Amino acid sequence: MAAEATGTVEIQAALARLRRATGLPVAFGGLVDPGRRQMRISELSGNATVALRALAVTSGSGLGGRAVALARPCAVTDYSASRQISHEYDAAVAEEGLRSVLAVPVVVRRRVRGVLYGALRTAQPLGDRTLSEAVAAARDVEQALVVREEAGGLLAAARAEPAARAGSAGAWEQVREAHAALRALAPRIADPGLRAELLAACGLLAAGGGASTVSLAPRELDVLACVAAGATNAATAERLGLRPETVKSYLRAAMRKLGAHTRGEAVAAARRAGLLP
Repeated sequence: MAAEATGTVEIQAALARLRRATGLPVAFGGLVDPGRRQMRISELSGNATVALRALAVTSGSGLGGRAVALARPCAVTDYSASRQISHEYDAAVAEEGLRSVLAVPVVVRRRVRGVLYGALRTAQPLGDRTLSEAVAAARDVEQALVVREEAGGLLAAARAEPAARAGSAGAWEQVREAHAALRALAPRIADPGLRAELLAACGLLAAGGGASTVSLAPRELDVLACVAAGATNAATAERLGLRPETVKSYLRAAMRKLGAHTRGEAVAAARRAGLLP
């Protein structure tokens, strides 16, 4: 489940945000091929042709390749006439009718992982606000890729969990922390397939109790998973992106459903019901 291979959902969302925020008629982008010094344009929005689809852009070449090589945003007012870039991709750009173009790299842990482009069909300056919105869209993709990588590590831990069940108390605590982290990450995943896989892994981690007669809402279980991992209400709120008062409300609701009077009783009851590891 490499992020490079599965990040197209986040690229699509970023392109939609970019066009919505800036009014640019065309946006496109893609991710860097794993182990290679090139990125491939895989997603297009507002395009009139397929000239740019699957175009492989080598680091240092053209506007996007320049953004990859420098790891910073680049822009030209008239692509075909610009002296700032090389012109290997002029034919495809001209076929799509693009003139003013910007390219913003997606950088994760100091490595360029992709590029977002925005473009006009007229030759005019794109402006600071447009560039700022493009950078913000790229930051969204960066955060999403980080979340995916964290999720991948947690899924690997979840798949190794059966061995931990037979192991030490310390291993069990790692399982419980992984369960809480997976539940916290799941709502932040844009890809429904990956989100479902994360929640299925949560179910595997919690398996082992009897069939539950208690039904907790997803957020009630998220809160309880954090509590089970030792998090305070404040830490739970920060991890889940909720207000502390909302965390308390979910916790009270979970305690009521589980017939518990304390946090500890609620966690114990949830474990007996097979809702928590």
